[in-house]
Amino acid sequence: MDHVDKQILFHLQSQARLSMTELGKSVGLSQPAVTERVRRMEENGVIEEYRAIIAPEKVGKQATAYILFSTRECTAFLDFVRSSPHVAECHRISGEHNYLLKVMTDSTHSLEEFGNQCDKYGNYTILIVMSSPIDHKYLIPSLEEALRFGEVG
Repeated sequence: MDHVDKQILFHLQSQARLSMTELGKSVGLSQPAVTERVRRMEENGVIEEYRAIIAPEKVGKQATAYILFSTRECTAFLDFVRSSPHVAECHRISGEHNYLLKVMTDSTHSLEEFGNQCDKYGNYTILIVMSSPIDHKYLIPSLEEALRFGEVG
C-alpha cells in the first residue's frame, strides 16, 4: 500500500459516499485510476465494508455501557450475546474477564434488565458511559497528522 492508497483510505473513512470522481480529484488521480485502486483494496480485504454512522439517541438508544464479563459458559453466553438487540460489540479479551461488551439500550433501567439476563452466564461489571469526548478516531491519519507524528517517510 503506497501513499496514494493511504490518501484514498483517509478520504473514504471520513466520507464513504464520496464519488470516485471527487475522490480522484482529492488524491490527484483520474476516476478510472482511483476506481481501480479502491476495487483492489476491496478485493484484498483492506476495505471490508461501508457503513453509515447512526446517532444512537436518534433511534432511542439513550444509555451506553461497557460490560466486563467473566464466564465459563462461553458457547451459551455467545449465543445469548449474538441474539441480543442491545449488544453493539463483543470482544474476547485477556485478563480477569473473558469478554468486553458494548451495550446500548433505551434507558438505564433496560441496561439493568440486560444485566439481570446475564446473571446466569457468569459475573460482570457494568461501566456506564457518561460522555464520549472521543467517540472514534480514523485509522488512517490525514497527511498533515502523518507528517506531524512521523508516519510518512
